[in-house]
Amino acid sequence: MTAGLDRYFERIGYGGPVEPTVDVLRGIHRAHLLAIPYENFDIHLGRPLRLDPERFYAKLVDARRGGWCYEMNGLLAWALRAIGFRVTMVSGTVGRAQRGDSVEGNHLVLLVDLDRPWIADTGFGDGFLDPVPLAEGEFSQLGLTYRLERSGARWQFHNQPWGGAAGFDFTTEPRALADFEARCHDLQTSPESSFVRATVCERFTPEAIVSLRGAVLRTITADGPVDVVLTGRQAFERTLEDTFGLDSGPIGALWPQIEARHEAWVARTAAEAAAVGASRLPETPSPKRSR
Repeated sequence: MTAGLDRYFERIGYGGPVEPTVDVLRGIHRAHLLAIPYENFDIHLGRPLRLDPERFYAKLVDARRGGWCYEMNGLLAWALRAIGFRVTMVSGTVGRAQRGDSVEGNHLVLLVDLDRPWIADTGFGDGFLDPVPLAEGEFSQLGLTYRLERSGARWQFHNQPWGGAAGFDFTTEPRALADFEARCHDLQTSPESSFVRATVCERFTPEAIVSLRGAVLRTITADGPVDVVLTGRQAFERTLEDTFGLDSGPIGALWPQIEARHEAWVARTAAEAAAVGASRLPETPSPKRSR
């Protein structure tokens, strides 16, 4: 075992066997998601995200930060391969139905070849906690329901009902990390990118999925979601540290823009609701004129 794997295991709190088996895959996948949050704060801090496994490791392990799909699954792929797993990177796509093929590859997914192919994905934020077999059907984790279906060469993952994204599609065609370079650049620079428009931080606990999108902290369990709106920088920084295990440090400086975006969203939502309400009012008859 390399020193790099030792530090990775310490970061995720994994102390089990180290061999390419389903149980080890499940243990590492779960430990990774319970320890390392999914987050995109670097985009809002003006720090470019590069597709470089050494950078993934330095950020997520040494600096004890979180990351998005390319970083989270890129690090996991490195660790699994170092152990001896056969890992294939494949191109996932979120939102193809709405935006077409232009968004191909906006998600990185891993397939692990064991007794059968398994899907490993620590980079979807509020997806599944444990790896799942590549097989059609419905499955449940944490009391939440997910589904996999196949249409020709393409697979579709349907997320749990309260997910930030409805799911993603993918094929089993092997990809290299460099194949995601253009999409990685677009997602962190395009004004249309949801990653540019808002901050997000998500992590799993043994009983729930906790998500911080902008100023809204959501806890998802089998009973459904519970939302709390954070008020003030102190509450934001305390949530980063206590809930997500992050050093609030420079991330705390993002609070003013997060708060401003939230207030603008509240105002816009209220205006849209008022407009819809007005459109549903019954027509007022014109007063009759006397002759």
